[in-house]
Amino acid sequence: MTEHSIQTKLKNLFRNFSLMLLCYFLFFFLISMLQTLYPDLDLKQYEQTDLMRTLKEHPYKFIFLASIAAPVIEESLFRTLIKPSQANLKLFVSALAYLVGLMLIPEEGHWMLRYTLLFLSIYLLYYALGELIPEYTLQRITRWLHKKYVIFWLLTSAIFGFVHIFNYVENVQLDLVLFIMIFPRMIAGFFLGKLKIENRSILWPILLHSMNNSMVLIFMFRYIF
Repeated sequence: MTEHSIQTKLKNLFRNFSLMLLCYFLFFFLISMLQTLYPDLDLKQYEQTDLMRTLKEHPYKFIFLASIAAPVIEESLFRTLIKPSQANLKLFVSALAYLVGLMLIPEEGHWMLRYTLLFLSIYLLYYALGELIPEYTLQRITRWLHKKYVIFWLLTSAIFGFVHIFNYVENVQLDLVLFIMIFPRMIAGFFLGKLKIENRSILWPILLHSMNNSMVLIFMFRYIF
């Protein structure tokens, strides 16, 4: 990778980060206007109870999940299918396996050991897939996904937002307030996908995702320590 290429990709990173923050600002400005017009609109009826409990009881675990684990896994799930490489497809399958492992490995053990085992399993599965799946199969899938990249970009942005409903409720449901709560995640998903397309590597949306979550951590700092 040339110095010029790195500079261009860094510019894309910070431009998309700035645009994402601007969209957040505009969105919350519109929501404040909406609350003025409709004072009965209660945006506090849903709270991220489990997240706040983790934040208070296990602050270092929360920081690890927000700034490292979540960006890596969520981008591996949602952005790898946007103009993917063959490596992206293997990473997508590995991330799905991570979710299964998350349900199977008991939570009683130390959280760092649990996630170390999970990431090690992903690493091994990633390389195993290269031997198990024929290269021509991966090539055919990548070509098809490249043709449909706009659909997958927008679709994964929407799904990325909707899965965050479970930050607020345990069961699948949707109303106006919940939609308002998850819409910023859709905004984030749009720009994360945009950066994947522009920089042609999954590493950049992972970095942008980590920057976004780390910014939230700064605002939540008073709850951490």
